[in-house]
Amino acid sequence: MSDLIPMTRAGYDKLKAEVDQMETVEMPKLAQRVAAARSEGDLSENAEYHGARESQGMMQAKINLLRDKLARAVIVERAKEATDEVVFGATVVVKDLKFGDEEIYVLVGAGEEDFDAGRINVASPLAQGLLGRKVGEKVAIDVPAGTMKLEILQVRFD
Repeated sequence: MSDLIPMTRAGYDKLKAEVDQMETVEMPKLAQRVAAARSEGDLSENAEYHGARESQGMMQAKINLLRDKLARAVIVERAKEATDEVVFGATVVVKDLKFGDEEIYVLVGAGEEDFDAGRINVASPLAQGLLGRKVGEKVAIDVPAGTMKLEILQVRFD
C-alpha cells in the first residue's frame, strides 16, 4: 500500500494524538492486565489472560494501521478560493435524484471523517465521484450500497 493519503494538518494531528494516547496510556494498562492475569497461575485455562492478550493484539493492530496512515499522509491545505468545481475541503450541496432531498457533504482528509455530520473522506467512493465535478452536473456514483444519482447544486468553502 503505497497510496498517499490526503489530510489536513488538523486531521494529521488528531490521528497522531490518538496513536500517542494508545501507546502511552492504553497499552501500558493492557500490559498490566496481562501481567496480573499471568500471575494467577495456569495459563492454559486462564480466560482473563487470553482475553487481555487478545485485547493487546487488537490494540497493536490498530496502532499499526494508524501509523501506516500517518506514514503515507500528505498534508493538503483546504481550498479557500471560490470555484464551482468540487475539490478537497469543499462543502458540496447535492440533490439526491432518487429521493429528491438535499444533502450536504464536506470533503475532508483521513481522521476527520464523520458521515453522520456530512464529513466524508476524500478517498471514499462518494467523494471520488464528486471530485472535479461542477455545479449543475448530474452524476451517477457507484457506492457499496448501490448507485447514487446526484445533481450538484452548490460548491462553497465554509
